[in-house]
Amino acid sequence: MRVEHVAFLVDDPNAVSKWYCENLGMKQVRQGPGPNFMTFLADDGDNVMFEIYANPEVQTPDYAAQDPLILHLAFYSDDVDGDRARLIEAGATGVGDVFHREDGDVLAMLRDPWGLAVQVLSRKERML
Repeated sequence: MRVEHVAFLVDDPNAVSKWYCENLGMKQVRQGPGPNFMTFLADDGDNVMFEIYANPEVQTPDYAAQDPLILHLAFYSDDVDGDRARLIEAGATGVGDVFHREDGDVLAMLRDPWGLAVQVLSRKERML
Protein backbone atom coordinates (compact mmCIF):
# COMPACT_ATOMS: atom_id res chain seq x y z
CA MET A 1 0.00 0.00 0.00
CA ARG A 2 0.98 3.62 -0.43
CA VAL A 3 -0.50 6.95 0.51
CA GLU A 4 -2.75 8.33 -2.23
CA HIS A 5 -3.53 11.78 -0.85
CA VAL A 6 -3.96 14.04 2.16
CA ALA A 7 -7.04 16.29 2.36
CA PHE A 8 -7.50 19.86 3.56
CA LEU A 9 -10.81 21.52 4.33
CA VAL A 10 -10.94 25.02 2.80
CA ASP A 11 -13.69 27.58 2.25
CA ASP A 12 -13.12 28.11 -1.50
CA PRO A 13 -11.61 25.10 -3.27
CA ASN A 14 -11.81 26.82 -6.66
CA ALA A 15 -9.72 29.82 -5.59
CA VAL A 16 -7.24 27.67 -3.67
CA SER A 17 -6.85 25.30 -6.63
CA LYS A 18 -6.24 28.18 -9.01
CA TRP A 19 -3.58 29.72 -6.76
CA TYR A 20 -1.72 26.42 -6.21
CA CYS A 21 -1.78 25.64 -9.93
CA GLU A 22 -0.60 29.10 -10.97
CA ASN A 23 2.03 29.54 -8.27
CA LEU A 24 3.22 26.13 -7.09
CA GLY A 25 3.12 24.07 -10.26
CA MET A 26 0.24 21.85 -9.20
CA LYS A 27 -2.33 20.59 -11.69
CA GLN A 28 -5.97 19.81 -11.06
CA VAL A 29 -6.61 16.16 -11.87
CA ARG A 30 -10.22 15.85 -10.70
CA GLN A 31 -12.98 18.01 -9.28
CA GLY A 32 -16.39 17.02 -8.01
CA PRO A 33 -19.51 19.17 -8.07
CA GLY A 34 -20.49 21.80 -5.51
CA PRO A 35 -21.05 22.53 -2.79
CA ASN A 36 -18.01 20.45 -1.75
CA PHE A 37 -15.95 20.77 -4.96
CA MET A 38 -13.68 17.87 -3.91
CA THR A 39 -10.59 18.90 -5.87
CA PHE A 40 -7.49 16.78 -6.33
CA LEU A 41 -4.19 18.50 -7.13
CA ALA A 42 -1.07 16.63 -8.27
CA ASP A 43 2.50 17.81 -8.61
CA ASP A 44 4.09 18.11 -12.06
CA GLY A 45 5.69 14.67 -11.72
CA ASP A 46 2.51 12.90 -10.63
CA ASN A 47 4.30 11.81 -7.46
CA VAL A 48 2.20 13.57 -4.82
CA MET A 49 -1.47 14.47 -4.68
CA PHE A 50 -3.61 16.28 -2.14
CA GLU A 51 -7.28 17.11 -1.94
CA ILE A 52 -8.93 20.40 -1.10
CA TYR A 53 -12.64 20.54 -0.47
CA ALA A 54 -15.37 22.56 1.21
CA ASN A 55 -17.96 21.26 3.64
CA PRO A 56 -20.51 23.78 4.88
CA GLU A 57 -21.42 21.45 7.75
CA VAL A 58 -17.91 21.54 9.25
CA GLN A 59 -15.96 24.58 10.43
CA THR A 60 -12.86 25.22 8.36
CA PRO A 61 -9.74 25.16 10.56
CA ASP A 62 -8.14 28.49 11.34
CA TYR A 63 -4.89 27.54 9.64
CA ALA A 64 -3.44 31.02 10.17
CA ALA A 65 -3.76 30.60 13.95
CA GLN A 66 -1.83 27.31 13.95
CA ASP A 67 1.91 27.22 14.38
CA PRO A 68 3.26 26.31 10.91
CA LEU A 69 5.29 23.53 12.51
CA ILE A 70 2.02 21.73 13.37
CA LEU A 71 0.92 21.43 9.74
CA HIS A 72 2.47 22.60 6.49
CA LEU A 73 2.77 21.59 2.84
CA ALA A 74 6.39 21.43 1.73
CA PHE A 75 7.49 22.11 -1.85
CA TYR A 76 10.96 21.40 -3.22
CA SER A 77 12.62 24.39 -4.87
CA ASP A 78 15.84 24.96 -6.76
CA ASP A 79 15.74 28.64 -5.71
CA VAL A 80 14.25 29.07 -2.23
CA ASP A 81 14.95 32.82 -2.04
CA GLY A 82 13.53 33.50 -5.49
CA ASP A 83 10.47 31.29 -5.01
CA ARG A 84 9.78 32.81 -1.60
CA ALA A 85 9.83 36.31 -3.12
CA ARG A 86 7.67 35.21 -6.06
CA LEU A 87 5.07 33.60 -3.77
CA ILE A 88 4.90 36.70 -1.56
CA GLU A 89 4.31 38.76 -4.71
CA ALA A 90 1.46 36.33 -5.56
CA GLY A 91 -0.26 36.83 -2.19
CA ALA A 92 1.54 34.54 0.24
CA THR A 93 2.84 35.87 3.54
CA GLY A 94 6.37 35.19 4.72
CA VAL A 95 6.81 33.58 8.13
CA GLY A 96 10.28 34.47 9.34
CA ASP A 97 13.38 34.56 7.18
CA VAL A 98 14.99 31.98 4.93
CA PHE A 99 16.81 29.50 7.16
CA HIS A 100 20.11 27.93 6.06
CA ARG A 101 20.72 24.79 8.08
CA GLU A 102 24.19 23.51 8.93
CA ASP A 103 23.51 20.33 6.93
CA GLY A 104 23.08 22.41 3.74
CA ASP A 105 19.29 22.40 3.56
CA VAL A 106 17.53 25.73 2.96
CA LEU A 107 14.01 26.32 4.31
CA ALA A 108 11.47 29.11 4.05
CA MET A 109 8.03 29.12 5.68
CA LEU A 110 5.11 31.06 4.25
CA ARG A 111 1.34 31.10 4.45
CA ASP A 112 -0.83 30.87 1.38
CA PRO A 113 -3.49 33.59 0.98
CA TRP A 114 -5.89 31.51 3.15
CA GLY A 115 -3.42 30.97 5.99
CA LEU A 116 -2.30 27.39 5.32
CA ALA A 117 1.43 27.02 5.98
CA VAL A 118 3.60 26.33 2.95
CA GLN A 119 7.28 25.50 3.22
CA VAL A 120 9.66 26.03 0.31
CA LEU A 121 12.89 24.08 0.64
CA SER A 122 15.95 22.72 -1.02
CA ARG A 123 18.04 19.90 0.33
CA LYS A 124 21.74 19.30 0.00
CA GLU A 125 20.78 15.69 -0.70
CA ARG A 126 17.30 14.90 -2.01
CA MET A 127 15.33 12.51 0.16
CA LEU A 128 13.14 10.91 -2.54
